Amino acid sequence: MQQGKQNRPLGFASCASASMLWGCGFFFGKIALREMNVGAMVFYRFVFATLGLLPLMLTHKPRLSAKEWRLLLIGSFFGIPLQFLIQFYGLSLTTVSHASLMVGTMPVILAVGATIFARERLPLLGWIAIAASTCGAALIVFGKSVAAAAAHPSLRGDLMVVASMLIALVWILSNKKLMESHSSIVITSYGVLSGMLMLVLMVPMLYGVPPVHLSAKAWAASAAAGFLCTAATTLLWNWGLTQVPASQAGVLLNMEPLIGSLLGVFLLGERLGTAAYVGGGMIVVAAVTLTFSSSRAAKEAIAAELS
Repeated sequence: MQQGKQNRPLGFASCASASMLWGCGFFFGKIALREMNVGAMVFYRFVFATLGLLPLMLTHKPRLSAKEWRLLLIGSFFGIPLQFLIQFYGLSLTTVSHASLMVGTMPVILAVGATIFARERLPLLGWIAIAASTCGAALIVFGKSVAAAAAHPSLRGDLMVVASMLIALVWILSNKKLMESHSSIVITSYGVLSGMLMLVLMVPMLYGVPPVHLSAKAWAASAAAGFLCTAATTLLWNWGLTQVPASQAGVLLNMEPLIGSLLGVFLLGERLGTAAYVGGGMIVVAAVTLTFSSSRAAKEAIAAELS
């Protein structure tokens, strides 16, 4: 894409919108988990997401090579059945507030992944931010938290959410690679479709046939998670990354743990302990610092090339 055709304000707005909608995912997931198991909840989420993306599939035909299809399928396996089944099993063991704050480690995980796999250089300030974020995560999972009687955070649940963020790296990096030569609509739509078909095979074997006799509240939560927190968010985020540098858009990911934790506190009656607030603050500050330091380094590299 030509630089002159990029719409940076709209790109940032797109990424910000995606991050805020992602922040609602744990909230809707927790509601659905009251009436179904983890496998059924993830399955219905991606069924609705696929339905939302179906019109785009009908108008955007994939023109991927055999190698690109393999990359898409591998990324979809890691990013959808594997990531989401682990992530929402972790959510079933912890609170929405804790799970959301643990997602705040994602910008730092992305930075480490880019350093290892994309051979990007991370400055000293970046490594300091990573250390601070790690300490913040430790405060959340090991700190004493106060929760509503029916919702208690757990070390196992929090760590499983973090593990799902590490797994998501494969999906993110494979999508980034594929979007260098294909539209974000094609990669998003057919990636979600592939992941949903994998869930069709995996969920009945691992969790049994998903129930169909559910309340209107559970169906509404599943539909919202699919249409808003999956189909819309993935499209918004992937398109936004075609308009603005990923290093600058990354800071907007911090809206996700903010929105998610606020929903848990104000709508589900959860309460965070002091250590969780401090740890969450450290994660957000570290991610913001890392994002802006990466952006500054990129600008300096461009200036050096032009001089």
